[in-house]
Amino acid sequence: MPHERVFVHGSGRRGIEAWPEKDASAGEFLGLTQGLSIADQVSALRSRCERRRVIVFAHSIGAIPAVIAARDLDLAALVLIEPALYDIARGDAAVERHIGIVTEARSVAEAGDLPGFWAIMRPLMFGGHFDGALWDEERALAARWACTNLPWGHGARAQMVDGIPTLVVTGGWNDEYEQIARVLRDRGARHEIVPGHGHRPQDSSRFTDVVGAFESTLFPG
Repeated sequence: MPHERVFVHGSGRRGIEAWPEKDASAGEFLGLTQGLSIADQVSALRSRCERRRVIVFAHSIGAIPAVIAARDLDLAALVLIEPALYDIARGDAAVERHIGIVTEARSVAEAGDLPGFWAIMRPLMFGGHFDGALWDEERALAARWACTNLPWGHGARAQMVDGIPTLVVTGGWNDEYEQIARVLRDRGARHEIVPGHGHRPQDSSRFTDVVGAFESTLFPG
């Protein structure tokens, strides 16, 4: 293999569990600690990837430490899946709407009203309205989302990928992620849409084909 692969999960499943189409031989699957700050994630990624020639695969909010760390690493490439790089698309209507809703929801949570927080966040992130009959079942999930890292305010910039071969894969379902992809495409990234799996296009068998075609352009033969 002419390069190594490092996989960075998003805010949900961790380690190899976040990449169901992969097996342990595909590369190194990071399992970043729950509650680790973005700055600490950047430091962890730098320490794992320094002095190595790697392709970093990063999903959702995992794209933030991947992009910030990239400027200090000798990366072979970046593969960003539904990257939650909201900082690079500020001003876009869909992005600002999302940030506004989440900011309101977090203020409700900080005031001690977790059900009120969930009534705002659940439709935004998962669809469907808050249902009191499901509250006992969903309370832990709501509590986790009330304190998870926000995907903006970390200083990520689109130019951080300049000079790094970059593939952006989106699901074609969400205006925010498509706008983020357009910004990266304007910086020279390749953008592929893999529909049918929402925020997790890596769950599609087509994702492997898309990545394989990208890697073959980097490492022909």
